[in-house]
Amino acid sequence: MANNFLRWILTFCMIYSVSGEGCSLILKPSRVVVAFGEPVSVSCEAARPVRVLGWESAISAAHTQHEMSVQWKVDSLIDWIEEPICYGVFFTAPRQCEEKLNLVLYKTPDSVSIRPVNHNGPMVEGKEYQLLCEVQNIAPVQYLTLRWYRGQTEVYNHSFSDLTSSSPVQVSSTLIITPTKAENGAQYRCVAELDLGPEGPQPPPTVTSEPLNASVHFPPVFLSPETEVLDFIAGAEITLNCTATGNPTPVYSWLSSHPVHENKRLEDDSVLTSSTLLPGTYTCTASNTLEKKSKQFIVKAKSKGREDWQSIHVHVITTHCALNHIFFCFFLGV
Repeated sequence: MANNFLRWILTFCMIYSVSGEGCSLILKPSRVVVAFGEPVSVSCEAARPVRVLGWESAISAAHTQHEMSVQWKVDSLIDWIEEPICYGVFFTAPRQCEEKLNLVLYKTPDSVSIRPVNHNGPMVEGKEYQLLCEVQNIAPVQYLTLRWYRGQTEVYNHSFSDLTSSSPVQVSSTLIITPTKAENGAQYRCVAELDLGPEGPQPPPTVTSEPLNASVHFPPVFLSPETEVLDFIAGAEITLNCTATGNPTPVYSWLSSHPVHENKRLEDDSVLTSSTLLPGTYTCTASNTLEKKSKQFIVKAKSKGREDWQSIHVHVITTHCALNHIFFCFFLGV
């Protein structure tokens, strides 16, 4: 009979209780962050004489009479909807009040993975692609931030503060990229970071996906794309450098206005070196599965310039002067 009467009083007090600044209850600590399955203990203290002091809880209710503090304790917290409330019935007004514990039960994700969306194999430079990061069983999701990295550089982050679920959920984030040739071989990672505030673990717990290695195909690009002009010197070695970058690796072919008297193997090389090339135009083509690009080399025979003809003219006159009258040489200025 006494127990029933006490329950009735407690129920009445809970209905007509006050909370906040007018309440004389102090929770120590006032905010608790607990990992799933870990123990937790919180003390509720009365700041003035109290008739009944207790905790209302789904799994660990407790109360005491006339004591100034009461403890809420759980050996292994696994209830995602637990909301402990400390209540007090006092001798003086306000006679009833309550304080709800700010309790955060968290769980790091089972897995974090990253994959392309609707695409397999290498990417092509300049085209748009989507990468998907998936996070399995994380709570509470409103404290989660997904951070995208290319190499060591953060390129995007996605928070979920607008969600309110307290139990584990699955979430995802999409990164849109337009890769360049410079990103060939780059590694993309997705990092799930659970920032639970100063009461939570420091630094915030993180789980990182396996890296996604980006293979980017791009057409051939010559190291020096401009047409090159080289002087022909009989018997001298000439080098034509047609090297290009590309993915897949470019293959090479040569065409000439004259036959190239070289081994056939040289026709597939990016660099053509020979001492038997004749004057003319040589065209190199670098190609891969995306595109073909060409570059020209012009080998020119070195013609006699004005200075060469002047030199020959002076030589002839000088020889003539040596055989004829000195006044004639003076007149010619020799």
